[in-house]
Amino acid sequence: MSSVKHPMPEQPAHERRRNFSEVELGYDEATAQAEAARCLQCKTAPCRQGCPVEINIPAFIKHIREGSYLEAIEEIKTKNNLPAVCGRVCPQEDQCEKLCVLAKKGQPVGIGRLERFAADFARNRPPRKTAPPSDEPAGKVAVIGGGPAGLTVAGDLARLGYKVTIFEALHAPGGVLMYGIPEFRLPKDIVRTEIEELKQMGVDIVVNAIIGKTFTIDELLQEEGYDAVFIGTGAGLPHFMDIPGENLNGVYSANEFLTRVNLMKAYRFPQSGTPVHIGRRVAVVGAGNVAMDAARTSLRLGADTVYIVYRRSEEEMPARQEELEHAKEEGVEFRLLTNPVGILGNEQGWVKGLECIRMELGEPDASGRRKPVPVPNSNFILDVDTVIMAIGQGPNPLVQQTTPGLAVDKRGNIIADESGKTSKEGVFAGGDIVTGAATVILAMGAGKKAAASIHEYIQNKRKRDRN
Repeated sequence: MSSVKHPMPEQPAHERRRNFSEVELGYDEATAQAEAARCLQCKTAPCRQGCPVEINIPAFIKHIREGSYLEAIEEIKTKNNLPAVCGRVCPQEDQCEKLCVLAKKGQPVGIGRLERFAADFARNRPPRKTAPPSDEPAGKVAVIGGGPAGLTVAGDLARLGYKVTIFEALHAPGGVLMYGIPEFRLPKDIVRTEIEELKQMGVDIVVNAIIGKTFTIDELLQEEGYDAVFIGTGAGLPHFMDIPGENLNGVYSANEFLTRVNLMKAYRFPQSGTPVHIGRRVAVVGAGNVAMDAARTSLRLGADTVYIVYRRSEEEMPARQEELEHAKEEGVEFRLLTNPVGILGNEQGWVKGLECIRMELGEPDASGRRKPVPVPNSNFILDVDTVIMAIGQGPNPLVQQTTPGLAVDKRGNIIADESGKTSKEGVFAGGDIVTGAATVILAMGAGKKAAASIHEYIQNKRKRDRN
């Protein structure tokens, strides 16, 4: 048995850095079966403990090994409504694969790659039959936000017989899957296909619906007849550094930049209606997955040079190793132990440079990472004409501000317990709006817990009302 994963076929770096086609090409059947054969089928299955949505990993892998691919996807979909998405963007290396027994002496089974294989195989087959929505629904639930948490809640509750409506503020559902993650990592047709399955299960989706303006939470509960509301509005409010020059032309938040490119299809301009300006030399500030997405997108839009500017060293980078390696292969340059202190502009108000200071690492801070400390008199200018800030994002406050009795923390995130219950009866929350910006699969895990909690809440309330 091989001690390493079967490699994932990819577009060559010199080709993919200038196109938006998917980078990773997926396993063929022979490779998938060979990788599945590496699984030891452990009785204790420690890998399952690392999966936020509790997929029976050995079971679906066994189906793939035996060539029963549709059975594999059916097994996955008992727990996960978005397998083609998760197979591509989940950080398996920090979750299920981290706990794989094979990882102790070699490389773990490629669980994510096998999940993707099963999901992609199923996409090319007729859609599975779903039970028609019941004439007598178990209850009526409003889901605020059509991102990973909201889609998971909707799918789980629809299976339990609820009438679910998703209210999405943008013109297309999917949340970060549509506006944040680039086409070359997650093709949007895949997201649309997975959402279409939810519609077939009876989930209604209302777009361009801004809760707090179109409806308030109280109106949904008291006037529109919803038994419960789930808030999954994510973390879409970008952070800036509050340094001079951030208002210059050519400065973007990563959120705006990626939304223009991904959701509004700016990379197809003028065929699409939304342009995006990109200069010859781009600096992306930050080193998480969003920063890598922005940097790699900039190359594909035609930038000659793209820098990642990060105040710590590579060891402290929060980005997935896979994303970091892909960025390096494509030619992104890294300016580490470097922190911006100002953005310089020309007479026309456009960016002409990024003033930075060199850093060194001191003692660990509250995050456990060594704190970056400025090196005196080490300022220098990076010659760039576009700056993209990718230093995190927080909650949009609209829902919280228009919902009396809904408790929030000092960052504006909604306070909810492990089951998703908030301080307001009948209102549940999960995903980034509770935890702050995190991963797709963690938001989905929170959605599953909230769906179970909502089901329990509504059924208990109905029993009380009958008595």
